[in-house]
Amino acid sequence: MFVSVIVPTYNRLPILQKCVKAIASQVWTDDLDLKGYEVIVVDDGSTDCTAEWLRETSISLPHLKLFQQEHCGPAAARNLGLQFAKGEWIIFIDSDLVVKERFIEAHLRRLWKEKERLGISDPVEVPAFSYGRVINTCNFEEPTSEPYKVTDFSAAYFATGNVAIARHWLEKAGLFDTQFQLYGWEDLELGVRLKKLGLRLLKCPEAIGYHWHPPFSLSQVPALIQKEIERGRMGVLFYKKHPIWEVKLMIQMTPFHYFLWAILSLGGILNEKTLAPLLQWLINIGRPQDALEVARIFLNWYNVRAVYSAYQEQALQQPH
Repeated sequence: MFVSVIVPTYNRLPILQKCVKAIASQVWTDDLDLKGYEVIVVDDGSTDCTAEWLRETSISLPHLKLFQQEHCGPAAARNLGLQFAKGEWIIFIDSDLVVKERFIEAHLRRLWKEKERLGISDPVEVPAFSYGRVINTCNFEEPTSEPYKVTDFSAAYFATGNVAIARHWLEKAGLFDTQFQLYGWEDLELGVRLKKLGLRLLKCPEAIGYHWHPPFSLSQVPALIQKEIERGRMGVLFYKKHPIWEVKLMIQMTPFHYFLWAILSLGGILNEKTLAPLLQWLINIGRPQDALEVARIFLNWYNVRAVYSAYQEQALQQPH
């Protein structure tokens, strides 16, 4: 048995360095029958010397392999990684996650447990994938010291920040759709196709990924707004492929979501400009995470409006 860990990255060199060193230092007990693993980092057109550092580091880290592409988004990057992966098991993690030394072992043991429960001899035939816990942290020096918080809970079905799956299920489902070039939804869209194949999500809290992000500051607001607009547009592509109620709820394309965020933002009156003093005050007193939660009032309003705008544009383009 061989595992390929695929890590797409774009301009995240400082945290990528921690991510790669952690995932390249895995250990496991002999009874797991794991022959080895590789770490495939796909550089999605970074401009921060990511490729140069990876080439230099690969000399001392034999597990590490680098592949490069022009900036096409994480869907294309993961597909490129899969193209060159040697493992029958695939683990996806994001390049801003740091893991502990038994991360791979934890994923595989959870899948093996399901194999035994179902009485299936070949583990790759188990109709399931394992989903590890993701803990958000602003602690760059010691990201793995962060405890689990209620706000870290995720109900996502297939989120590629921390997931392990047999390669053949990905191939059967059709890999990632490279139409998703902007931010968001490419993994959950593949999840809908995996769900149609009958795959079960197995929670694996022992396989922890510590998701680092810098403490919230007002300088991040323009980029966060742009992400919400892109996520709205990609959400409509998601719904176009799967026009079902479940997807409508996920992308917030319902009257409930529209009126909820319209009311909470007072029709846009509570925005990045009017809330800036409150956000800065929260940051100044050491509560940047609370400031980010307040900012979600206008961020979600941007997102919902982008969803409806993209949907209306698509409707106008349809032949009558």
